[in-house]
Amino acid sequence: MRYGTADWVLAGLSALALAILIGALLAILGPVMVEGVPRIDAGFLSEAPSSDLVGGGIWPAIFGTMLLTLLMTIAVVPIGVATGIYLSEYASRAGVLAKMVRAAVHNLAGVPSIVFGLFGLGFFVLFIGRGLDSAIYGDDGGPPVWGQPAVIWSALTLAVLTLPVVIVTTEEALRAVPHDLRLASMGLGATRFQTIWRVVLPNATGGILTGVVLAVSRGAGEVAPIIFTGAANFLPYLPTDLRDMYMHLGYHVFALSTQSPNVDLARPTLFATVAVLLALTFALNLIAIVLRIRTRSKTYA
Repeated sequence: MRYGTADWVLAGLSALALAILIGALLAILGPVMVEGVPRIDAGFLSEAPSSDLVGGGIWPAIFGTMLLTLLMTIAVVPIGVATGIYLSEYASRAGVLAKMVRAAVHNLAGVPSIVFGLFGLGFFVLFIGRGLDSAIYGDDGGPPVWGQPAVIWSALTLAVLTLPVVIVTTEEALRAVPHDLRLASMGLGATRFQTIWRVVLPNATGGILTGVVLAVSRGAGEVAPIIFTGAANFLPYLPTDLRDMYMHLGYHVFALSTQSPNVDLARPTLFATVAVLLALTFALNLIAIVLRIRTRSKTYA
């Protein structure tokens, strides 16, 4: 095969893009590995931070991030998977409702994350939370119980943010299942629901899980939506109630870099926190890659 000028230009642009990506990755990981990794030890991962954000550990931030991610996953997976099943298996491609849902999902995916934070503050905290306070405790002028920033409102806000990813990946994974399997199942007397539950979903599980893990990975690293809905700068204890505020690894990085009284002394803690956050995100992405490889191996086996 002979290569023309256009082929070499495309190869050169691809190599340039690869070099830029590798350079950016090294620029990020270099300071993190040099200044952050030596700071990580058992005490750093298990202790609470000091009040000046210079010493201590990041355990409350790790716990808060894990709790937030778990609640977000519980909220987004059932709704996202159910919507994907409806769009793939029940809705007509030309149906008005399906078109409206797909348009809403695509538009929702393009909304900036900071807007989701303002939405969470207005809808979940002020509307839902204050509404619950009025319904349960009355308008006695007491301090808000539900109508204040809390981990439950942050989790629901992130669930809305990651919902389009789960819906789209679920729909695509279901559509990748051969239609002949559906016809064979129904030909043997199974209902549509039985066909979806026993034939379609098992063959699409890998793709659905990959989308869920990628959505969870994105949600775990988001900071803007949780600033208004529940994250705290400094909180040396763990949340014990859904109405409690919490610390978050990403927001802790922001606080260390902008609100620490001595930014230079806080640099090792800052880079070590970034290293832990990157390790968490990379671990979730690695899980998604493994699921994708296993799904492809089963498909082509």
